Amino acid sequence: MLRFDIITIFPTMFASVLNDSIVGRAQAKKKISIGVHNLWDFTTDPYRQVDDRPFGGGPGMVLMCEPIFRAVEKIRGRKKQARVILLCPTGKTLTQALAKKLAKRKHLILICGHYEGVDERVREKLVDESISIGDYVLTGGELPAMVLVDCLSRLVPGVLGRRESLLCESFESNQLEYPQYTRPANFHGMKIPNVLLSGHHQQIETWRKQQSLARTKKLRPDLLKIPLNQSNSQRFKKTRG
Repeated sequence: MLRFDIITIFPTMFASVLNDSIVGRAQAKKKISIGVHNLWDFTTDPYRQVDDRPFGGGPGMVLMCEPIFRAVEKIRGRKKQARVILLCPTGKTLTQALAKKLAKRKHLILICGHYEGVDERVREKLVDESISIGDYVLTGGELPAMVLVDCLSRLVPGVLGRRESLLCESFESNQLEYPQYTRPANFHGMKIPNVLLSGHHQQIETWRKQQSLARTKKLRPDLLKIPLNQSNSQRFKKTRG
């Protein structure tokens, strides 16, 4: 089981997202577990202060290091194998390869940055790695934390019904997934490709590979420059003919 512990100043944001769909079912099947922790619960002063003005001046507020350290220490307890991740714009970009690596862990503690960020001592002494979900700035780390939980959960064995479906998805072979269609075959004159109705599996697989490559060249040519992981390549070939 993969355990997520999320530290945030907005815990109510997570309920509807993490309790529905695949993530909700994964929890029901006990493949993952999720704890959401209110940072204000780890303060000691009567005002429950979690942020303060930055030293040296400047706009905005910075999350204080003391409540974050206390929260991580309480959540981690005597178990030191938990990996601590800070969600922030300056982190490494989340990729499918990174997601696969993290999905093999047993315990992840996610710290949601906010305002102008967190006290740098959190990053220097507490955090194992920082992760961003893209080159843009959000109000806080809560949405990235939800994205990370969703991305990793579906990679945990037993969460999705068919493991081979993962191998055909976008980014698994450094290519985008081929176009998908379902009923009706003719919608307002828009017909699906005849090959998908042929019943000829080899022709269908060939068409899908061609479409996957063409779509990648058009939309994400940068992916074709990335060396293909050997194990992924072998599985891709085995799964798709």
